[in-house]
Amino acid sequence: AGAGADKSPGPPKGWDEVLALVRKFRDEAAPAPVDTMGCERLADGESDPKTFRFQTLVSLMLSSQTKDQVTAAAVEKLQERGLTVDNIANELSVEEIDEMICKVGFHGTKAKRIKAAAAILRDEYDGDIPRTAEDLQKLPGVGPKMAYLAMNVAWGEASGIGVDVHVHRITNRLGWHETKTPEETRKSLEAWLPVSEWIPINPLLVGFGQIHCTPLRPKCSTCPVGAQGHCKHYKTSD
Repeated sequence: AGAGADKSPGPPKGWDEVLALVRKFRDEAAPAPVDTMGCERLADGESDPKTFRFQTLVSLMLSSQTKDQVTAAAVEKLQERGLTVDNIANELSVEEIDEMICKVGFHGTKAKRIKAAAAILRDEYDGDIPRTAEDLQKLPGVGPKMAYLAMNVAWGEASGIGVDVHVHRITNRLGWHETKTPEETRKSLEAWLPVSEWIPINPLLVGFGQIHCTPLRPKCSTCPVGAQGHCKHYKTSD
């Protein structure tokens, strides 16, 4: 299990049916923003492996408290100027980076962190991103969610579950646990969820949360999960 996984009382009843219902719903519904502009889709797939991994990390750093569409536009601007470790660390100033990402949340702080992270990668990791979630979290501004998603997408390794606000909200609504933070949710899920689900659960539930199980006024009346009696929140909403 990922770092800090707790002992589990056992998988919640019907969890596999829930994921199957959400998958079917997502397959039949219109694409969610995460499906076309999520962080895992923004890096240039034709770039060299190190650049691909760096672009994935930067996409994640930019995405915090920012809509996917805005993150995607900011990444594209950076790519047009050269989104590589060397270019960010050696050529572009913090001010230039900030100007290109000015529409993302907390852009000034993120510009400084991206510049600082690129210098660390240049000096300590041979221009690549760290190979473990633990080391990724030593970079400025990289928390558990970003680190595990970077491991999932950049390295293709399920070393932990990337839990954002959507995964946290939906799994609590389902009654799978009662957790107060995304990090608590990650530990709870990793204690019982099969490792084969650790990577796909993030985009699956993020998309479901963006278009259907929204933070305010979720569309419970047309929810396939609630209709099958799998959601505690379903009974008191819509």
